[in-house]
Amino acid sequence: MFARVTLVEIDTLRTSVDEATAVFVDEVLPALRARPGFEGTLLLATPEGMGMVVTFWETEPAAAPDEAYSSTLERYVTMFRAPPGRESYRVTLADLPRAPHAAAP
Repeated sequence: MFARVTLVEIDTLRTSVDEATAVFVDEVLPALRARPGFEGTLLLATPEGMGMVVTFWETEPAAAPDEAYSSTLERYVTMFRAPPGRESYRVTLADLPRAPHAAAP
């Protein structure tokens, strides 16, 4: 399993963390679920808008940022204070609790 990590800084003067999360769940997550190799996601955020989006992928090529990734970031650029950063990792351990408000598949 591989993970793509995107570090974001939400512009909380324009968009609250809850609003940004709702946009992700309603608009971005369905497109991710349709992608080959997608295995899940994890969103982390502070009240001040610092956040991390971790997406999990079956293979390294599936995890590689592509045109769809870039166009999605461009679509929501006004939500961020600065351009998001990104890295890819091989997952060496995943022992996660069930999220209290996980989005339904």
